[in-house]
Amino acid sequence: MSGITAINEKVKSESAFVQGLTTQIGTVIVGQKYLIERLLVGLLANGHILIEGVPGLAKTMSVKVLAQAINTKFHRLQFTPDLLPADLIGTLIYNPKDGVFTTKKGPIFANIILADEINRAPAKVQSALLEAMQERQVTIGDQTFKLDDPFLVLATQNPIEQEGTYPLPEAQVDRFMLKLNVTYPNKEEEYHILKSMAVTDKKISVKSVINAADIIRARNVVDEVYIDEKIERYIIDIVFATRDPKAYKLDMVNLIQYGASPRATINLTIAAKAYAFIQGRGYVTPQDVKSIGMDVLRHRVIVSYEAEAEDITSENIIKRIFDEVPVP
Repeated sequence: MSGITAINEKVKSESAFVQGLTTQIGTVIVGQKYLIERLLVGLLANGHILIEGVPGLAKTMSVKVLAQAINTKFHRLQFTPDLLPADLIGTLIYNPKDGVFTTKKGPIFANIILADEINRAPAKVQSALLEAMQERQVTIGDQTFKLDDPFLVLATQNPIEQEGTYPLPEAQVDRFMLKLNVTYPNKEEEYHILKSMAVTDKKISVKSVINAADIIRARNVVDEVYIDEKIERYIIDIVFATRDPKAYKLDMVNLIQYGASPRATINLTIAAKAYAFIQGRGYVTPQDVKSIGMDVLRHRVIVSYEAEAEDITSENIIKRIFDEVPVP
């Protein structure tokens, strides 16, 4: 038991910055606790995040404020239908004076990338971004360049107004560790937003609390967070229930077209550890898995036409799985 006590103490001291970071972000962003917490999970679990929500919910601002609170290189990219892969990763420029090509690196060479309205860019640009996300490297001409560490892509997309969009294929969406659905604030939060934001010239200034080295150190501690074998088995049960619901006595055989992949198992485990770390704990509980599970699975469970006809979403299915699969 002493091993768990030791990691618990280590997590308590190493996760102290989370409070400072959350406080800094909270000076600008009202409410959105769910979004801020999940952004930190992505940061600590080394996983990219797809954020979906209607316009005006501070998706872009939350990411910008998070980037300001971390002393790292940040780039915001507005995705548009005329964007080219070279606009993202860079290109070779010919210098006629000495007859050689020089490499001009693109904005992808940063620590935190905000890909705003990712579904507005054509497939070529999306695949260039997703190669960078997966391989953590970029090829320009015949040279391959490693991307900086940490490297985190936070992409936003708008669920309404789908004219002129290029929806992300499922295989590409699967590269995102988490998919977040951002909803409207409650009345009290909206009142606070009105009080703090309803001025003609709102200057946003956030102090840097941590740097890239702190994040990498915290990630090493996240890897040490203890997860019991029973909880590992529980994660596997959850994922397998999306593939073979009948084996878990779940009556939803015709509702799921494709279940979650092994990448979901890996991501759910790492995200649960990062979530426990943010709570200041050195061990994972079943509740951590439940808390973060929806964000890891909602874009990985593909519903059938029958489910769509009955207005059943992947979220409804995942909720039922979490409700009915026995908890250790």
